[in-house]
Amino acid sequence: MGERPYVIDELISAKTIAARIEALARDIESYFSDTEKLVVVGLLRGSFVFIADLVRELHMPVEVDFMETSSYGNATTSSREVRILKDLRGEIEGRDVLLVEDIVDTGHTLKHVLHMLSGRKPQRLKVCALLDKPARREVEIKADWVGFEIPDEFVVGYGIDYAQSDRNLPHIGAVRFTE
Repeated sequence: MGERPYVIDELISAKTIAARIEALARDIESYFSDTEKLVVVGLLRGSFVFIADLVRELHMPVEVDFMETSSYGNATTSSREVRILKDLRGEIEGRDVLLVEDIVDTGHTLKHVLHMLSGRKPQRLKVCALLDKPARREVEIKADWVGFEIPDEFVVGYGIDYAQSDRNLPHIGAVRFTE
């Protein structure tokens, strides 16, 4: 195994993440209390750990589906070109949908996906993001529920990667390049 050209400084602990997810789940349950079944849509790949923990905390009927988008590749900044690599398997027309995102950065991906999903006529479409980085926002977009607002730093861990590494860290860490 080669040495990383960066170090990771812990930004948000695993314990803090778990407590925040419990609180988010209560708020989401309250909002969707009258739904028959909530369709929870995860944006892959960065949201997979977050969505797993979030749905386990939701004490209501849920269905899980996934979309995969790409706007970063192996870079640390967004290309601003959003590509859909995997679309939903199920229909969302007339249903309550919660889109789960790992991080809202420039906002381009979220805006593109919300526009696409809105066109499919869900009854309600809301967004829950683990992280929000408002300093990087380029388009007017906001998540309905946010786990943590973070500074303009490149982060990894808890499902979020850098060039397909460090997704398995139990916490969120800020990347500091050493080279």
